[in-house]
Amino acid sequence: MTDPDDEREGGSHPFSEGEGFSDPEGFDLDPPELAVDPSEVDPVDSRVLSDLLDERQIGGDVDVEELIDVGLSYIEINRYEQATETFERAARFAEDDGLEQEAWVNKGAAHAELEEYDAAIGAYQEALSLDADSEHAASAETNLAYALWESGQTEQALDHAERAVERDHRFAQGWYNRGFFLLERGLAEEALNNFDNALRLGFRNAEVLEEKARALEETGQDERAEEVAEEARELREQAEEELVRDRQRAQNA
Repeated sequence: MTDPDDEREGGSHPFSEGEGFSDPEGFDLDPPELAVDPSEVDPVDSRVLSDLLDERQIGGDVDVEELIDVGLSYIEINRYEQATETFERAARFAEDDGLEQEAWVNKGAAHAELEEYDAAIGAYQEALSLDADSEHAASAETNLAYALWESGQTEQALDHAERAVERDHRFAQGWYNRGFFLLERGLAEEALNNFDNALRLGFRNAEVLEEKARALEETGQDERAEEVAEEARELREQAEEELVRDRQRAQNA
């Protein structure tokens, strides 16, 4: 439930960030439109947004889809505790298994942002208990893999990363995450194949290329590793420039 340009630190894998969470397959719901009058408030003011979200959450009738949208909007302004509460409420009131599963997966990702990995694991397991073969199952599996990895359960993490790509062979994020876990365990050649699968499926960013370069280096392909690392640096610079432009546009809005 994060900035896509943050680098991996201390060997941890920023799975729940950027492409890893905010745009997972099956959970790319747009945030709800909010009744903000630009003449009265700055629409990028997170305090104003959070007040509007609070008003919507405490309404009388429970609209589960809208609650999920509200939870996603909380995530956008880094109010992860409120997001977990909102997603739990959505799951509790959902009569449709698909919506309930979606709420549990997003709740898990919000817990992961708070580094509450035990709670995240529980939420993902709840999601999978509803339907292990749904369109959301691959995302649930790979999110669960990340939370298990962060909690030190590395063997189980790799198992769930493998299940993610078994459930959806075209799940590019899942191939990348599986490759990361393999590389961390010293299986660089197999990891390289996973990164190539992710790239072929369109999952191309600086982070993927950096990990591929690391795998190439560990397999002795130093020249190719430097080429890929240079491409990663160029993509990261482009992303940083775009982020600066976005911030300038927001300030001038």
